[in-house]
Amino acid sequence: MTNNAAVHILHSAMRRALELAAQGPSTGVNPRVGCVIVNAEGDTLAEGWHRGAGSKHAEVDALSQLAPGAARGSTVVVTLEPCNHVGRTGPCAEALIEAGVARVVYSVTDSGERSCGGADRLCAAGVDVQGSLLVAEGEEFLGDWLVAARLGRPFVTLKWASSLDGRAAAADGSSRWITGGAARVDVHQRRGAAAAILVGTGTVLADDPALTARDADGALLKQQPVPVVLGRRPLPASTALINHPQSPLFFDGRDLPGVLADLHGRGLRSVFIEGGPTVASAFVAAGLVDEYLIYLAPTLIGGPRLALTDIGVAAIGEQRRLAILSLDRLGDDVLIVARPQTN
Repeated sequence: MTNNAAVHILHSAMRRALELAAQGPSTGVNPRVGCVIVNAEGDTLAEGWHRGAGSKHAEVDALSQLAPGAARGSTVVVTLEPCNHVGRTGPCAEALIEAGVARVVYSVTDSGERSCGGADRLCAAGVDVQGSLLVAEGEEFLGDWLVAARLGRPFVTLKWASSLDGRAAAADGSSRWITGGAARVDVHQRRGAAAAILVGTGTVLADDPALTARDADGALLKQQPVPVVLGRRPLPASTALINHPQSPLFFDGRDLPGVLADLHGRGLRSVFIEGGPTVASAFVAAGLVDEYLIYLAPTLIGGPRLALTDIGVAAIGEQRRLAILSLDRLGDDVLIVARPQTN
């Protein structure tokens, strides 16, 4: 087999492993991981993925598809560095060593405080290890989990919908609806992919939102984010979010890093912020936003109801520049996905 052919096989196997990983749950403390085992000729022997906390990890899932000894001398292609710790399941690195695999190729280095070190353990046992294959794709796929593992807080997405002149509501406070149906469906799909949805008491008192994730017909999606409310104002007992499928969490909002640390401790690795300008601006000012979803409608509203207010920028040199990841049409509206520039 030529070197180019070998590289092609590994790239194809890693892309397949990413497809497998996407079948796992997008929320919870564990990362989504996929694994493909190939033989010396590049033929696929087995595939596996992680189905959630307490289930087999991707590598062990793939190994379980094979007869004893069938993995000996094989190459294991996995999206995340094999773990090196004992939790509900044993360390994947040890399982691979016991199976007699010859080589392990992974995309992303494990940043978990307890689970890292699998590559070193494999190398010490004589297994050939290669990291960082398709690392950009791997890190993009694992983005929220990596932030949680590296920073000890959830990945924070801030969403707002506004007119082209930056207004999130009319002067009287009304905001339904600035954007059209396609944009609203997209928002609900993204809610359903998040572990938690966060608003302030002002939004609850003004709009009485259900904070659920629904399809185009209004039916609840299978996965629902945990509602999180910040603020000190009392809420009426009849507020809609009390009937949410997930039990709401309440914080006074004085310590935003503390709130995120608490959510992380509960196993919530992503937060979708849909609060008003006070909550949104507070997270931006604190530098706690990892991704922006900005839905722009082709309309002008004017008035004082801005999507953001004071974010701590006193001079143009202090502006918070963003890198645009994508720009898409949703019906008549435009969705801009952006992240803070890192340099």
